[in-house]
Amino acid sequence: MKAKRMITNAACYVLLTILSIIWVLPILFVILTSFREEGGSYKTYIWPKGFTLNNYKELIMGINSKISGGTNIDFTGWFLNTLVIAIFSTLLSAFFVLCVSYVMSRLRFKMRKNFMNIAMILGMFPGFMSMIAVYYILKGLGLLETGALKQLSLILVYSGGAGLGFYMAKGFFDTISRSIDEAAYIDGATKWDTFIKITIPLSKPIITYTLLTSFMGPWVDYIFAKVIMGNDTKYYTIAIGLWTMLEKEYVDYYYTQFYAGCVLISIPIALVFLLSQRCYVEGVAGAVKG
Repeated sequence: MKAKRMITNAACYVLLTILSIIWVLPILFVILTSFREEGGSYKTYIWPKGFTLNNYKELIMGINSKISGGTNIDFTGWFLNTLVIAIFSTLLSAFFVLCVSYVMSRLRFKMRKNFMNIAMILGMFPGFMSMIAVYYILKGLGLLETGALKQLSLILVYSGGAGLGFYMAKGFFDTISRSIDEAAYIDGATKWDTFIKITIPLSKPIITYTLLTSFMGPWVDYIFAKVIMGNDTKYYTIAIGLWTMLEKEYVDYYYTQFYAGCVLISIPIALVFLLSQRCYVEGVAGAVKG
């Protein structure tokens, strides 16, 4: 029996080790390539022959060569564009999701179940199926005339349908006892007061989850951003800019800078995740006490 357990444990350790290597190796490749001194794209080796910080320096300070549209590569500008869009989209999306989730969890009205079923069905379809229709709607409204309006359009696109993704938050709100709400109503609180002052403080875990997922979408999206931005390179997001660096005519020169950019854009995501982890633990503790 003991020998069988040892064999089982050894097999699990071997499997986990293999999976860890498969998971870590691409990340290691990205980091090493970002510091690679040798230029060019494809190499037959992984470990660089020389290391340099010039890839990061050239990327942040700006590169003289031109890309499509005749604009210099402006990684810092693209980074800030994406950050602004992601922050505003996250705030709006989280607000819509939490409001719709609370309504679906606490209120009862006609067509409620029908709405929930329709929302679930719509959620099964990929968002890019509607991108052409969304593009012409935005164009008809005059929201694609300038770069600033295009950024506003992206924020509206990312946050507009967020309310349909309410199921996760609704499930969390369902776990909060209704007796807390009833006690608040007896004390004279309105539904809005109950939502803001009682439900939200008890819902830090799901709020953290909502903020994190809402931030990730705009930060990594390419399809909608490219359709709306077109060739307006000054207002590109990170995803469009990095992909442009991999086009056939630029890849040999920008290959290592591309990986430097990949490392840099992972930093905000890592910071958001680390901060959200702490908030998540605090939220769980608060919810248990409540």
